Amino acid sequence: MIKLVSIDWVADHLGQHQFALIDARRPMKYLSGHLPGAINLPSYKLFGPGGRLFEPEALAELVGSAGVSCNSSAVIYDSPEGQNAAMVAWTLEYLGHPDIAVMQEFFEIWKASGRETLYKPVIIPPAVFSGRLNPRVRANLEDVRHPRNMRLVDFRSREEYSGARTVGEDEAGHIPGAANIAWCDLGVPPNSMLKPVEDLVQMTTAVGLNQGDRIVAYCRSGPRAALGYLALSQLDVDVRLFDGSFAEWSQAGLPAEK
Repeated sequence: MIKLVSIDWVADHLGQHQFALIDARRPMKYLSGHLPGAINLPSYKLFGPGGRLFEPEALAELVGSAGVSCNSSAVIYDSPEGQNAAMVAWTLEYLGHPDIAVMQEFFEIWKASGRETLYKPVIIPPAVFSGRLNPRVRANLEDVRHPRNMRLVDFRSREEYSGARTVGEDEAGHIPGAANIAWCDLGVPPNSMLKPVEDLVQMTTAVGLNQGDRIVAYCRSGPRAALGYLALSQLDVDVRLFDGSFAEWSQAGLPAEK
């Protein structure tokens, strides 16, 4: 499971051996200030043409080229709302990284608290990423078409879920049978990425989810659902991410429900 760690925990562990600190934001934000020793691995680089996640071999090469290996703890941070960090964390888990954490507070809190902030890029030698693929955290289109007792949760906005708003050529509405938890309700911006566990439990209960459910998280293209995946994983439930999400569902010509 991906762990959540506090800003104080990160500060206490900075500079330690076998500790990879990853800034998941875009390069311009990274160069506008980052944590000491943090490398930049922006989440958008995980996706290829058409917005689809790269194949595992290419992902492992990308991660390794940034200097991340399975021999070091990976700690990831972000700016509000946390989608970038969640997407990178899920990808590392999918690739089989054994020790992943996400900083609960955002970079802006780090900077505002007066902690050391650097501006020059950090470059470390490339590594060989040799994790063992973990397919149980990922769902594909066929899994979603034939869910076999899995519950679908749509983490897009309420307007997208209801069909009041569409993006691109997507169908209006949601995958039939899906519940809706808006991704923007998961955290407490600008302070923390996720609400307390008891609040997350109330949110899932309110949409009819139960402790023993097998859950598939989706949004439009992956990152918002990755934040949902991170939230649900803190509740110790069986959850996986449909990274193709509603865009892939719509492109396949499958029906939507309003």
